This record gives sequence, C-alpha cells and structure tokens, in this order.
Amino acid sequence: MSEINQDYIEKLFVKYAKVNTRSDDRSQTVPTTPGQVALAKLVTADLKKLGVAKVKFDETNGYVTGTLPSDSDKPISALGFIAHLDTADFSADHVKPQVHPNYDGQDIVLNEAKQIVLKASEFPNLKKFVGQRLITSDGTTLLGADDKAGVAALFGALDYFIQNPTVAHGPIRVAFGPDEEIGRGAKQFDAKGFGTDFAYTLDNGQPGQFEYETFNASEAKIEVEGTAVHPGDAYGLMVNAVTIANEIVSALPKDEVPEKSRDHDGFILVNHFEGAVAHASLNLILRDFDTPRFHQKEALLKRIVAKINDRFVEPRVTLELTEQYQNIGDEIRKNPYIVNLALDAYRRIGLTPDIQPFRGGTDGNAITAKGIPTPNLFNGGDNFHGPYEFVTTEAMGVVAETIVAIAREHVRQFGHHDVKPL
Repeated sequence: MSEINQDYIEKLFVKYAKVNTRSDDRSQTVPTTPGQVALAKLVTADLKKLGVAKVKFDETNGYVTGTLPSDSDKPISALGFIAHLDTADFSADHVKPQVHPNYDGQDIVLNEAKQIVLKASEFPNLKKFVGQRLITSDGTTLLGADDKAGVAALFGALDYFIQNPTVAHGPIRVAFGPDEEIGRGAKQFDAKGFGTDFAYTLDNGQPGQFEYETFNASEAKIEVEGTAVHPGDAYGLMVNAVTIANEIVSALPKDEVPEKSRDHDGFILVNHFEGAVAHASLNLILRDFDTPRFHQKEALLKRIVAKINDRFVEPRVTLELTEQYQNIGDEIRKNPYIVNLALDAYRRIGLTPDIQPFRGGTDGNAITAKGIPTPNLFNGGDNFHGPYEFVTTEAMGVVAETIVAIAREHVRQFGHHDVKPL
C-alpha cells in the first residue's frame, strides 16, 4: 500500500526509541518508571497533532487512548488496537537508533569502538530484509522495537485514514499502555471505557504471524522447613530441607521442561532453588496451552507436596500456587470472527498467514480476561530484548497496512459474514 507514509513511521519510531521506557518490577508506581510517563505524554501530543479524537492520558492507569470516529455510512462495531510503551529488562539508557538504508545483507558494525557486530551468520533472518531500511541500536542498548515498532506503525495506520477520508472504516479505538514486560499494565486497563467487542495487540512477530493462543500460566512458591542439628548427632533428628526439595524436583516429569518443549508443548520450570539444611525455597512456573493439562500440572504439584507432608507429624512443605494468566484461545475460539477477520485481511494484502502459539503471555491475556478478546498480530521486529534487536521501516509499514486492511475488511464483513470455525 504505497499510501502508507513510511517516512512518518520511521521518524516517530526513532523519536520514541530514544526515550528510556524500561519497566521496573520493583517499583510500586503506575507506570513503574518515569520514562514511560514521558513517552505517554509524547504520544498524547502526537495523537492530538494528527487529529485523533478523544485523546486522553489516564495518569491513574498509565494508558493513552484515542478514537478515530467512523466514516462508514452504516452502523459498525468499534475495532481496538493496542501497543505497549515499555521495554524489557535490558539496558535502555541513551538509546541511539541507527538507520542503515538499502541493507546489503552483510554484517553490520554497530559499535566500532567496542567491536560490537550484528552478524548475518548468527542472525540469518537478516537476509529477509535485504534492500530495506534496517534500524538498530549502537549495540550498547536494546532498540525498543518491542513495542515501539507497534506504536509507530499504529500511528502510520491512523495517518493513512486521516489522509484518505474516502476510505471507509468504522470506529477505531487505540490504546498505548505501560508495563507489559512485567505483566502489570493490562491489569489496570479500562476495558469498559475502551468500548470495543474485541481488539488486537501489536506485539512481537514478523509480518504474517498471528497468535490467538497463549499459555495458561501459574507460579508455584514452595517453602521447606528442615531441622538442623550437628551432623554427628543427626540420627533420627535431622530433617534436611535440601533433600526434601531435591525430592520434589525429582518427582517432576523429566521431559516436560522448557529445553524439551516447543509448539504446543507445556512445561514445568524450576526457576529458582535455594537451600540449606534448615530451610529451602523453590520457585517454579507452570505453563500449558491445554487448560485441562495445565490443571493436571497444578494437581501433580499438590500431590507431590501432600505425599511428602504425610510422612511427618507436622507439615514440612508449604505450596503457594498463583495463577498468572489464562490462555486467550479458550475465549477467542468462541468468537471465530476475530481470527478470520484478521486472516482474511492478511490474504487481501498478500500476506501468507503464519498462525503460531504464543509461548508466553501478552497484554491480551489480561484484556481478554476483562471481556475484550484480544489476539496478537505482529510488530515487524526481530531479536527482541537485547543489543542485536532490529526492525525495518518497511516491516513497520506492513504493520500499518495490515491494520488498515483489517479495518476495511471489518466494513465489508460486518453484519453479513460467514462464521468459519477455527
């Protein structure tokens, strides 16, 4: 779609990438870092400058929202698009975006003084972007394409509609939120105020990717109380907390671990283990796409703990299970139009749909739980969360084109579409 203003998207992205919006799970503020507030205010000003209506920065929940009113001559429900402002737990001070025009497919020296090189041999995906405008950091920080590429691309789509008023679309609601990387931001999201039946996040992924399934997720905290006595006098007295903790780990399924899991496989990860004779602590995370299997993992952990405690007069092991998020697929499957709409739009602009399970969670988990089913599209970036992160201007343009296509397809299909099962 040649009308997408890629230059506008690139300039916005470079401007936003320079703002340190690294989130901080130790902070109790909302958002958790001042840089996110600074970017939220920049985004607010840029939305107003663009001509978006009902622009608001809610300092209570950290979200910036706005509306592009419908210009369709028929009633049509609102679409929602959501991107996040924060970046991951990696150096984000003094981000220096570097634009490499007409990328030639070869290694890129990101920082000559520190001999930091983005090597095509290590990152073969680079070959896909030959001839494009590749954007990187200087190798000392992340770039922030996760998710400032999504932010800038969403602006590009809004700009397209404003510059092309004859292109019909229904109401479009946009939101830019904080603290996605630490799983807090969307918990504050005002779903009722947003006012859409469904929405799409613009998070990690290459053009054509689509994710409407995420893990179910729980965290398990286990504390083991031992009895420490002098080892020379330990017979019949000592209870070694480390030995019990090892017994718990040994009772877990050997093959249901991250290093042996892919696609729709779930796992149990021992994330932290610390112990001495008197006390040991375990932290585990449980993940599965299949909800019954996920609950079986939780039940297994409870049985292991109960079996150990049955050996003692007083329980030695405590288990605290905390649900972190639920698979959005369970809800989205009830509303196949949401998926089919996006995939039809992909095909209309020549993208081959690449449906993948999202092996993690997104803001869509909390937003879906609040009543707005929210699958994930893509933001066009790669090598997220580290110094070799990159995105191309053209890929962000494809994100904007996809948003436009979904909005136009919604006008075509709304009220008379065939609901194809997933």
